[in-house]
Amino acid sequence: MNFYTYSIRTQAEEFRNITPQVREAVTKSGVKEGICVIFCPHTTAGITINENADPDVQHDLALGLAHAYPELPGFQHFEGNSTAHLKSTTAGASMTVIVHDGHLVLGRWQHVYFCEFDGPRARTFYVKVLEG
Repeated sequence: MNFYTYSIRTQAEEFRNITPQVREAVTKSGVKEGICVIFCPHTTAGITINENADPDVQHDLALGLAHAYPELPGFQHFEGNSTAHLKSTTAGASMTVIVHDGHLVLGRWQHVYFCEFDGPRARTFYVKVLEG
């Protein structure tokens, strides 16, 4: 089937490295050549690929997004989390990574992150590995 569901508990706002779970899905799938799709089914969270070598990158991403999307008095969404919706739209709901020789093809510093913009929450993400 090559479809995997993962559950995580998040903090208020964070970039959680989910590369180990994604690699696990690829290994379990047995796919040697294809693609791996990582999908977030939430409207206030997302998926991205970014640097994992320096934890300051995640801090700077959060700071930059907070600056780009400040709380505005004109927001009308009754839940009060419009900035989280804007940030998740920017991050996107999914990422696709090439699978070659049974491994994710990521750059030296790249890792896959679950982006939480409206936590803490119990969240889910899906991984689908396709042969091709």
